[in-house]
Amino acid sequence: MAHVTLKDITKRFGDVVAVDRLNLEIARGECISFLGPSGCGKTTTLRMLAGFEDLDEGEILVGDRVISSSFKKYYLPPEKRDFGMVFQAFAVWPHLTVFDNVAFALQIRGLSRAEIEEKTSQALKYTGLLDARDSYPNELSGGQKQRIALARSISFNPTVMLLDEPLSNLDPKMREVMRFEIKELQKRFNFTIIYVTHDQAEAMALSDRIVIMDFGARVQQDDTPVNVYLKPANKFVFSFIGLSNFLEVEYEGERVYLAGAREAGPLTLNVPPPRTSVKLPTLACRPGEIGLVPEGGIRGIIHRRTLLGDIIDYRVKVGGQEIRVQVSVRKPLFEEGQPCGLVFPQVHWYAD
Repeated sequence: MAHVTLKDITKRFGDVVAVDRLNLEIARGECISFLGPSGCGKTTTLRMLAGFEDLDEGEILVGDRVISSSFKKYYLPPEKRDFGMVFQAFAVWPHLTVFDNVAFALQIRGLSRAEIEEKTSQALKYTGLLDARDSYPNELSGGQKQRIALARSISFNPTVMLLDEPLSNLDPKMREVMRFEIKELQKRFNFTIIYVTHDQAEAMALSDRIVIMDFGARVQQDDTPVNVYLKPANKFVFSFIGLSNFLEVEYEGERVYLAGAREAGPLTLNVPPPRTSVKLPTLACRPGEIGLVPEGGIRGIIHRRTLLGDIIDYRVKVGGQEIRVQVSVRKPLFEEGQPCGLVFPQVHWYAD
């Protein structure tokens, strides 16, 4: 049995359908991320799970227990769902110590003083805050403040954790540290994570499954991180995950060229035949999947070169199209204005 089930859940705001008949099953102990453009319905879905938004249609279950149902006219308030929640804002009370910030979640549940002491201390221990238990939030770093929110969420042993952009206010180094800490906490407590983020690297690092959503929370692909990246279901997913080039092509007899660049040479690829004479397939490729060579290949000119740490980011002009290519900084450098060749060992084709 699925741990969390969403059945045809729908949410409207006036004439806007924010979430349109979304169906998902999430296993116990799984980390699933919702990824998609701003306004696509990710956070609205999370808010319906949390109980901050009621459903217009559909049903949400945890195990075999209904927590929201438009059919049964049933709605369980947020405080009775026993979900841990961590949001973008640190959500700490500045006038309370670290210990009291975490203990508050247990106090409102009516636990005894001894239970509160035990569970709060344990939560602080596992989030690395035990030595700071008597400190106030304004004495702590951003990472420590977010650990307070995590400690508060795990203190009552929830079975589900809802995380909405929890690391976006942290610097890149601290975000990476916190990713590993969240995964370690999940392994220790075996809670289910439902994670909303705009950060693709974050989703890839944390998730067992990634759900790519378009507007209306319409699922474009629900798959493992590896498959989402290497086997995108459609052009939308390919464009959303990672960097991408989309290149127009044209035919001359049996040969296929990049559009407007026949002088650059034909593509030596297995090209699908055009479905119509009007709309030709689009070639899609990642910048890191293109070879850059001094001789041979599709001929172009280096338009721009940018150092990005371990890689060099090139913009190559081929006819009227600009192609982004990324290669190791240890490879021979090409200068701006220098002729070059492009080799396409791996591409995708999309009909529309």
